Amino acid sequence: MTYSEVLEFLFSQFPSYHRIGKAAYRNDLDNIIILDNYFKNPHRRYFTIHVAGTNGKGSVSHMIASILQEAGYKTGLFTSPHLKDFRERIRVNGEMIPENNVITFVTNHKDLISSVNPSFFEMTVAMAFNYFAECNVEVAVVEVGLGGRLDSTNIINPVLSVITNIGHDHMDILGDTLEKIAFEKAGIIKEKIPVIISETQPETKNVFLKKAEDLKAPIYFADTIFSCELSKNINENEGRHFLITELSTGNRFEGTTILTGNYQAKNINAVFAAFNLLKEVFDISELNISEGIRKVILNTGLSGRWQILSKSPLTICDTGHNKEGLEYVTSQLENIPKSGLHMVIGFVNDKDLGSVLPLLPKDAAYYFTKASLPRALNESVLKSEGEKYGLKGECYTDVVSALNAARNNAKPTDLIFIGGSTFVVAEVI
Repeated sequence: MTYSEVLEFLFSQFPSYHRIGKAAYRNDLDNIIILDNYFKNPHRRYFTIHVAGTNGKGSVSHMIASILQEAGYKTGLFTSPHLKDFRERIRVNGEMIPENNVITFVTNHKDLISSVNPSFFEMTVAMAFNYFAECNVEVAVVEVGLGGRLDSTNIINPVLSVITNIGHDHMDILGDTLEKIAFEKAGIIKEKIPVIISETQPETKNVFLKKAEDLKAPIYFADTIFSCELSKNINENEGRHFLITELSTGNRFEGTTILTGNYQAKNINAVFAAFNLLKEVFDISELNISEGIRKVILNTGLSGRWQILSKSPLTICDTGHNKEGLEYVTSQLENIPKSGLHMVIGFVNDKDLGSVLPLLPKDAAYYFTKASLPRALNESVLKSEGEKYGLKGECYTDVVSALNAARNNAKPTDLIFIGGSTFVVAEVI
């Protein structure tokens, strides 16, 4: 089989959440346990760090991996979903799993795969954990796919768990309140294993405290340990300057981050809190931390987080797609000088539009569109729903056409934003 044939096999044979949504979700760990046992529990051969949350878990995972790489550790990184290439999900020291390894895994274990009939995500987790063992990684940073308690990654026994911001997303699966969603995320907390919570939220704090108490897990809220300030100015080459203050001592630490979204302040807090504990396991210097944050894109290939695609007109994309993520996006858009705003927007069809559309600016021109996957919301439906909230614009059947129209209409001093869905962003990067 060629690599393209293997991908076709994977996407056509196995239910994939990023393509079809809830129907692909498995509410147990049975399949991944069978697969894990077959491969002789490869994740036990290296240290792991587990990262869950609604917003920020991808950025935090990449920054932690980048810092470990800077410290000289051979580091695996498992994330989802991918933007352009399936292999983005599985990296060692920033390098994607080779095509031949994907082909070999599927062809050598086709009988097992057929008998277990895993979901796309279950099979990908098994592939990642096995590949990391084959590469003799020393540590793997593992991002949760969805939720935590019943996520396929939750078979690991990490040295540290990290839970980032809890927001309103996947409510049809995880629950319709922040407390219920937090309960699912708290499922990654393990007995006597420390856990970092990046943000103290009134609705979720007690959920995490109770789970940690039940499991005798040391728990730390990052925003009670550190405070992070980001500079207002963005340097074209270096991004934004950040200043971290340790609240108990007043000690300060400065650095730069190429991830320029305002929301990265909370993520950087979580990273510093994490390495306060990880220094007991790994030999990590302050220079490793500052260089790891500064070089996160170079080291890990992270993209799609407040990413500037062009300067004239200023064109920015961001993968924030739920209420909390889009609140940060719209707040940052408000503060950027511009003569006009063009919004290239698309969502998935299970998105609670009533929670996100009211957040979007009414003084923008909209280019309603959809990504090329079955789960994408029809652009005409999106336009109709948008009009209920005063959002005016035209429909485009694909993302590229929408972006081209925005570019044709925009003046050099205007701003174009692309977002609403990870998959919309994927098609313009």
